[in-house]
Amino acid sequence: MQPISIHDLTAFHLGNAENTEAGTGCTVILSPPEGAVPGVDVRGGAPGTRETDLLRSEEMMPIIHALVLSGGSAFGLDAAGGVMAHLEEAGIGFDTGVAKVPIVPAAVLFDLAYGDPQVRPDAAMGRTAAKNALLRNYQDGSFGAGAGATVGKILGPQAAMKSGIGSYALDINGLKIGAVVAVNALGSIYEEGKLLAGPLLSGVPQSTEELMMTGLSAGFPGNTTIGCILTNAKLDKSQANKIASMGHDGFARAIRPVHTQADGDTLFVLGSGEEKADVNILGTLGALVVERAIHRALHAVSDDPRLPTVNTLNLR
Repeated sequence: MQPISIHDLTAFHLGNAENTEAGTGCTVILSPPEGAVPGVDVRGGAPGTRETDLLRSEEMMPIIHALVLSGGSAFGLDAAGGVMAHLEEAGIGFDTGVAKVPIVPAAVLFDLAYGDPQVRPDAAMGRTAAKNALLRNYQDGSFGAGAGATVGKILGPQAAMKSGIGSYALDINGLKIGAVVAVNALGSIYEEGKLLAGPLLSGVPQSTEELMMTGLSAGFPGNTTIGCILTNAKLDKSQANKIASMGHDGFARAIRPVHTQADGDTLFVLGSGEEKADVNILGTLGALVVERAIHRALHAVSDDPRLPTVNTLNLR
């Protein structure tokens, strides 16, 4: 089992676009031109999504052409329109006989309290991220959908820590699987059982669960962790949906609490169809790469002009 770059899943192209000053952005994953088999599992109580019903196992569409992870809360869903336009111009989409319609699901996170709430990812930013994906410009940290991501917000956004977007991937004898996760959780983040990040009291990260038990809470509702598991495995939609379900174990290991009414936690799966693999193995590995992508989203943010980070607090 060898760690690899997320870009080594070469069937997929990943790109970021962001407005650094405003503190928001989006990340685009382009499928192969023929599409990728999708799955999704929405667990949070406050999701912001597009086209997720189409990914149910019983629905007709077997593939999707791209996926968008975005900041901007519900406004950020507009970014998918720019990705659609980019793909349509390239002649990519579901052929209806009169037009090719690109299938582009999306999920968003709430970052309006971090930077400028009047600036959100839009169609133009989505188009830019799609073009950047062709250049494979994706990187971990405060980029793309992670530009305004924060964690540990139960005491309010002013007591949060800066997070970002992270990735992690593995190669197991030719089977490749990885995850990209934008971490914007209400809860605290744990790594190997140790508290890594959370709401700050006197500059020290706290356990969100313990604060909840004491009743010390500002009840901040703007959160959500969103991501995607990528694999070169051959899948059908029912298998992809099962992997998405199992992949949420990675959320639960790293984020406490998770899947709350104040989170819109959503995890997608995309399979490019090159290698045979057991769905149970893929689900188990999926949870692992999701967990490690979450950790990387915290470690990859070196410093931040607005909030403390794992690195500025020397919590590595």
